[in-house]
Amino acid sequence: MNTDWECLVVGGGAAGLSAALVLGRARRRTLVVDAGRQSNLAAKGIGGLLGHDGRPAAELYELGRKELQQYPSVEVRTGEVRTVQRHDGGFDIELADGSRERVKLVLLAMGMEYRPPALAGLDELWGGSAFHCPFCHGWEVRDQPLAVLAQGERAMHMARMLRGWSDDVIVLTNGTGELTAETRACLGAGGVPVDERPIDRLATADGELEAVVFADGSRLARRGLLVPAMLHQRTDLAVQLGVNFVDPGPVSMEAVEVDALYQTSAPGVFAAGDVCTQMPQVAAAVAAGSAAAASMVRSLMEEI
Repeated sequence: MNTDWECLVVGGGAAGLSAALVLGRARRRTLVVDAGRQSNLAAKGIGGLLGHDGRPAAELYELGRKELQQYPSVEVRTGEVRTVQRHDGGFDIELADGSRERVKLVLLAMGMEYRPPALAGLDELWGGSAFHCPFCHGWEVRDQPLAVLAQGERAMHMARMLRGWSDDVIVLTNGTGELTAETRACLGAGGVPVDERPIDRLATADGELEAVVFADGSRLARRGLLVPAMLHQRTDLAVQLGVNFVDPGPVSMEAVEVDALYQTSAPGVFAAGDVCTQMPQVAAAVAAGSAAAASMVRSLMEEI
C-alpha cells in the first residue's frame, strides 16, 4: 500500500509527543495532529514529573515539540482530526481544515475531557486550589484547611486520601444526603467532619479559594477543594474506529480497551495516555506513549 504516512498520532500531549519522539528516532514517517486542548493546561504546574516537577504543562509540550524538530520524518500540525475511515489496509483521514492524508497506523493519544460538577466559582479555581488529583496538587495545599466535595463511598475514599496532606479535612455533600450512617460514623471516627448543606458558590481571593459559601449565606474558610471529575472522550474518533471500551470505572467513563502492547480491538489502532486509563498521570502517559510507539514500530516491521 502506498501511504503518505506510516503513523498518525492524534494528540500532542504527554503521550502523543512521547510516542512521536520514539517514532522519529525509529525513522518512521509520522504525522502528529494536535488540537491543543490538553486537560492539564489549566494547572499552574505539573506535579510529580521527574525532571520537570512544577513546570507549566504548556512549557513542557513546547519543549517536546522543539525536540521533535530534529527528526525529519516527523511533522507536527496544529489542528483536529475530524474523520478516520479504514481504506485499503490503512486509513484515510480528514482534518478540520479540509486537508486529507493517508496513514497506515493510528495512535489515539488525545487525552480526555474532565467534567467536574457544576458549581459557581469552580472554573476560576480549576487546576489550582480546586483539583481532582491530590497526587498532582496536594503538595501545594499541604497543611491547610481542605474540603472534599463528594457523596457516598467516594467521600470516604477521597477524605482518607486527602488526610495525607492535611489534618484539617471536611467532607461536603452539597445537600445530596447520600452518606450512610455507617459512612458518617467512620468519617467522624477518623476526625473528618461532614457538612451536608447545599453549596451556593466558591469564594475566591487573588485567584485562590477563600471560602465555601452555603445556600444559607454562611461561609466555611477553606484553602483547597478536592472535586470529583469524570473523564469522557473529547471526540468521537474512538467510536469512528470501532474500538472497544472498558466498563465505566471510578474516574473514566469511556476508557479505550488496550492490550499489553497498547493495541485496541481495532486492527491498526493503538491508544496511550488518558484515553485508556483510570489513573491519569503525566509520567504514566509519557511511559505509555513510548511503549505504544515501540509496539507500532514492531507492527510495521512485521509487514517487511
